[in-house]
Amino acid sequence: MPHYHTAGTIPHKRHTQFRKPDGSLYSEQLFSTEGFSNDYSLLYHTYPPTQIIHTDEPVNVAPKVAEEKMLKHRSFEGFNIKPEKDFLQSRKAVLVNNDCHIVLAAPQEGMKDYFYKNADADEMIFVHEGSGKLTTQYGELEFAYGDYLVIPRGTIYQVHFNDADNRLFIVESFSPIRYPKRYLSKYGQLLEHAPYCERDIRVPKHLVTKDEAGDFLIKTKKKSVLYGLHYAHHPFDVVGWDGCCYPYAFSIHDFEPITGRVHQPPPVHQTFEANNFVVCSFCPRLYDYHPDAIPAPYNHSNIDSDEVLYYVDGDFMSRKNVTRGMITLHPAGIPHGPHPGAVEKSIGKKETQELAVMVDTFHPLQLTQEALEIENEGYTMSWAE
Repeated sequence: MPHYHTAGTIPHKRHTQFRKPDGSLYSEQLFSTEGFSNDYSLLYHTYPPTQIIHTDEPVNVAPKVAEEKMLKHRSFEGFNIKPEKDFLQSRKAVLVNNDCHIVLAAPQEGMKDYFYKNADADEMIFVHEGSGKLTTQYGELEFAYGDYLVIPRGTIYQVHFNDADNRLFIVESFSPIRYPKRYLSKYGQLLEHAPYCERDIRVPKHLVTKDEAGDFLIKTKKKSVLYGLHYAHHPFDVVGWDGCCYPYAFSIHDFEPITGRVHQPPPVHQTFEANNFVVCSFCPRLYDYHPDAIPAPYNHSNIDSDEVLYYVDGDFMSRKNVTRGMITLHPAGIPHGPHPGAVEKSIGKKETQELAVMVDTFHPLQLTQEALEIENEGYTMSWAE
């Protein structure tokens, strides 16, 4: 969870009368992704956030699964996902299971005439290319290359891009996305051994109250169906809020790698966790400094997790023919490791400039039709050279 934050104007006590200058009451809203039993925020609206004036016909947006079961290494060219103008239409799920959906997107435009709410999942949006601003009821978050945007499910938001060239790697999580437990004190502070701290977390700024009436479309996804809900007032009519459940940004460039005399296991790269999967950041770092160290990762058996690696930038000593935006999938059940020649080639190297995002899922992933359309054929046999 992010740390406690407050913005705008709020009453002295929660759940008490909070009146506008004209004497009428502001509308208090409790926002939480886990009922009344965990992190939450309290928002104070100019108008009740419940005034739906009409609805559109729902649209099925469920991913089209092409392969439910498989046991071989796969590779995909993420930048072969074609750009599309609309933000929602640009999002293409490529790997899915009941815990998360891994999505690629190349939107050319942000949201101009609608808002979006994912009522199914928390979202982690990694910005590979592009920059802009995420606007929500909590304020604004500016973003650029390398930023993770973590958006709790149910958050109403708009994305605005500075130009048309944008590439996003998105994880939709059907459980809350959190800081790893081992990085936290029992009271929730990020500890000294954590690879980032509260100073690195960017919270929403510039809370602007939109006191506007009209017809405001919030496209809302629930159970893989997109509903068009029209509200009588602007959703960003909040005058103040406080709490611990809100969107935030964290830059992969602020992740401080943990290194050692010999090769460190993947958990040292962990950045976020959720139910049945974790997210890791592989960042520029010094290599292992034992005199006989082998910097390349050792072969390891994927018995309990599917490993997804999204290549962002830099050189990767363990893989050949890596391109920006490439995704590799190493499924549970069979071992994998460096490509032939990579181990010897890594010996003596002092550092790496690689940048990548990894998602390890503890239940198997399924491939969608969009994944098959961007697959690199022959990757499975690339260890047999």
